[in-house]
Amino acid sequence: MTPLLTWAAYAVPLAFALLFHLHCRRRRELASVAVLQQSVEAGMTEPPSLHPVVNPTLCCGAGACVSACPEEALGIVNGKAQLINPTVCIGHGACAAACPVEAIKLVFGTEKRGIDIPHVKPTFETNVPGIYIAGELGGMGLVRKAAEQGKQAIDSMVKVGGGGSDLDVVIVGAGPAGLSATLGAMEKKLRFVTLEQEDSLGGTVYHYPRNKIVMTQPVVLPLVGKATLGEISKEALLAFWQGIVDRFGMPISFGERVEKVTTAADGFVVKTNRAEYRSRSVLLAIGRRGTPRRLGVPGEDLPKIVYRLIDPEQYRGQHVLVVGGGDSAIEAAVAIAAEQGTTVTLSYRGEAFGRVKQKNRERLAGAEGTGKLLVLLGSTVNRIEAGCVHLDCGETMKLANDAVIVCAGGILPTPMLKEMGIRVETKFGTE
Repeated sequence: MTPLLTWAAYAVPLAFALLFHLHCRRRRELASVAVLQQSVEAGMTEPPSLHPVVNPTLCCGAGACVSACPEEALGIVNGKAQLINPTVCIGHGACAAACPVEAIKLVFGTEKRGIDIPHVKPTFETNVPGIYIAGELGGMGLVRKAAEQGKQAIDSMVKVGGGGSDLDVVIVGAGPAGLSATLGAMEKKLRFVTLEQEDSLGGTVYHYPRNKIVMTQPVVLPLVGKATLGEISKEALLAFWQGIVDRFGMPISFGERVEKVTTAADGFVVKTNRAEYRSRSVLLAIGRRGTPRRLGVPGEDLPKIVYRLIDPEQYRGQHVLVVGGGDSAIEAAVAIAAEQGTTVTLSYRGEAFGRVKQKNRERLAGAEGTGKLLVLLGSTVNRIEAGCVHLDCGETMKLANDAVIVCAGGILPTPMLKEMGIRVETKFGTE
């Protein structure tokens, strides 16, 4: 074989392989550009919490970060990695770990949209010695990370040591961070109480709509060991935690709300709606939902008004009003509209839905097409009565009504934190 034929025998297959690679890469880039354009058009360019920022100068465009992201939040645009679907990012950091050139850092907030984050040390202790924060309140809403932080916070308390108070720690919250911390306190044989203001465990997960899929990676829990869950529904995740509570006899005081935390000579006094506890340390493992935002209209104190959807089936055959313009409001309205004999009105004060996921927009359009869901943009609630609601849509509209679900977000517990002396920082795209 001549040298030319030998060269061709190697070069031609390599050229085809290269062209095929470039073709596939181009297709992926076009798909990423399309997703990014959808995000921009929908006004969904602001990540909800912890998220990656890519340094384009360092980025080599290898795409390892894109492959590592299970939410498909990242893509390659113009040869560089970019956050193309910000609202689905949950900040687990797999992208940063996968980047071969360390071109990614994880930050809170953006230049336009700041996020309030309590000041927390690597030990999870705040600027107030003895008060610790773990989980969503500290900016980490991921189930696995929150559970890890709960355990690590207890480990840090044990290292500090101390005594002289009735309790070693008061754990506030029974979500993933609080439950893991409770297991850690039991393992370390600490004197503790775990308080949960809701009537059930789960924290933020408890407030998810029925059958919402939660993604969580393997986590090592005190006393339990390694737990591998993967993609799991809300109900299955709560059942998993309830099984652990029953198995180990975890003492949790439900329906007990913390009202005030004050400093004492030997630690802290934690006042609740039921009792007072003296403890050398406090772990805040609460969410960022805080207090639900109210409408401030006559009739809002009627028992038919709630601020979260737990089970759509309970509204079967009823006239339901859902108030709000975010994903939670749309998810609630669509879920209820699927129930037999139910009619749903979705009221939003804006003229268009802003930061809403594309899938939810499509589901909303589908539900509208059935005639069981009416969307009233540019509308506000004027008054709520026992059997009806009054809306302002340019003119007053009266609707038959059996239930009202307000999905207008929550007021962060920032005032309570500041009252404790905890420093709260507003992050604008910083670590």
